[in-house]
Amino acid sequence: MITPDTKDWTWVLERPCAECGLDTSAIPFEAVPGLIRGNGRFWSELLADGEGGDGRGLRERPAPEVWSPLEYACHVRDVFRTIEGRLRLMLTEDDPVFPDWDQDATAVEDRYREQDPAAVAAEVGVAAELLARAYEEVPDAGRERTGERSDGARFTVASLGRYVLHDVHHHRYDVTGEQQGI
Repeated sequence: MITPDTKDWTWVLERPCAECGLDTSAIPFEAVPGLIRGNGRFWSELLADGEGGDGRGLRERPAPEVWSPLEYACHVRDVFRTIEGRLRLMLTEDDPVFPDWDQDATAVEDRYREQDPAAVAAEVGVAAELLARAYEEVPDAGRERTGERSDGARFTVASLGRYVLHDVHHHRYDVTGEQQGI
């Protein structure tokens, strides 16, 4: 059984992550689209390879309470999709409150572990590309537009980009155990 993650990870916008090594404050806005694409490629290639980052099968959990590489890839796909929706809200509405998303319920309801790796590989690539393009289209004046989660966490367009990069980068670390530079 996977224990739901209830941590507030917004602190990664203020200081480096000791686990995965990412310092989001060092990421320039212009780099966000390319980094999103690169992360999407990682997941697509991992799934195409047929083995998890540690050489185990894609559906195999390294421990009962830890997602398999396939489950992480499904989650990353859905993170890209969710953030794209939030970004578009921020660019079209004044200070929107984002719809709630229960990532753990989604993993169970959508049966992440049972999904087809080839389909997920394609979907994560498409979702990464759509989010990357959405960030490329942000006008300079739009970078400071704001939005808010229902828990009160506030983001600008720019900080949301750094936040999502940490999320997907950290999951790469979860699967490979290797700190990767960005």
